Amino acid sequence: MEQVTDKLRGIAVGAAVGDALGMPLEFHPPQPIYDLVTEMTRGPLPAGTFTDDTEMALALAESLLITSPLDTRDLAARFTAWYQSGPDDIGIHTKRVLQLIAGGMPWEEAARKVQESEPDSAANGSVMRCWPVAIVRWNSPALLVAESRLQSEITHPHPDCVNACVLVNLILSDLVQRSPGSNSDAALRQAIASAVEQVDLGADFRLVVDLAPVRSRDNLRNTGWVRHTVESALWAVLTTRSFEEALVQAVNLGWDADTTGCVTGAIAGALYGLKGIPSRWREVVHGEYPIRSGRLWFQKDFIELADTLARSGQTPL
Repeated sequence: MEQVTDKLRGIAVGAAVGDALGMPLEFHPPQPIYDLVTEMTRGPLPAGTFTDDTEMALALAESLLITSPLDTRDLAARFTAWYQSGPDDIGIHTKRVLQLIAGGMPWEEAARKVQESEPDSAANGSVMRCWPVAIVRWNSPALLVAESRLQSEITHPHPDCVNACVLVNLILSDLVQRSPGSNSDAALRQAIASAVEQVDLGADFRLVVDLAPVRSRDNLRNTGWVRHTVESALWAVLTTRSFEEALVQAVNLGWDADTTGCVTGAIAGALYGLKGIPSRWREVVHGEYPIRSGRLWFQKDFIELADTLARSGQTPL
C-alpha cells in the first residue's frame, strides 16, 4: 500500500504543482524550445500559486468527503458558493452555468441551457478538476466512471467533456494500481490503452488520443478545448521520462497552460508518485480556497487531502 499511497499523493500534489507552474504562462504563446520556463515564476498571481483549476477540484474533494456516493446537488451548491466568493479566474462556460444556478435555476437546467446556446462548446473546465474522484474511487471502477461523469455534467455536459473526465480518471486509477517494478513507459501506454477501450470517445476523439505521442510540438494548439488539453497532456507524459520533464514540456505550450499543467501533473503524479515531483516545486505551491475565508493550502494539505480521500473511499482489495 505504500506505493499506492505515494501515487495517490502524487496525483493531488502533481495537479496543484502543474496548475501553479502553468499559471504565469496562461494566455501566452508557446515558449521557444531554447527558453523553456522551468521554475515557479510570478504571473497574474505570486509564484507558486494555483488557480481556479485547483480551487474547483477542492470543492469537488470536499463534496466527496461529505456525501458518498457523490451528491450532485451538494456539489453544484459548492461550485456556486465558490463562484459567488469572487475567484480571480473562471472559465467563460463555467461562469455562465454557475450564474444561472446562483440565480435559482436547477443545475440540470442551467447546464442544458448553456450547452444548447453553444452546442459545439466542449471546454476543459471539468477535466481540470476531475482528479479527486480518481483518488476516492481508484479501486471502485463503476463508481469512478459514474462520478467522473456526474461532476462534469453539472457544468460541462458535452460528451467530449464527460468522456475526457472518465478517460483521465481511468488512466489515473490504472496507474495507481500498477506494481512498483512496472516500466513507466509501458505502464502508461497500457493504462491509456485500457482506458480508451472503456470509454466511447467516438472516432475523432479516439484518433486524437492515439496520435498524441507522435504529434510535433509545433502542431499542438493547447487551447481551452478539452480535446486539445487531453492531447497536450498525453503528448507531454508519453514523450518524456520524468515528472519534471513532462510538466515543463506541457506548460511551455502556453495558451491554456495551467489547465494542461494540471492534467499533466495529475497523470505524471500517478505515474512517478509524490517522490518523483521536484521538492523545489512542491515546497512553494500554495493557494487559497475562497469559500473557506483565509484558508491557505500548501503541499502538506494536499498530502493530507489525498490520504483522507483515499480512506473515505476505501474498499477491500
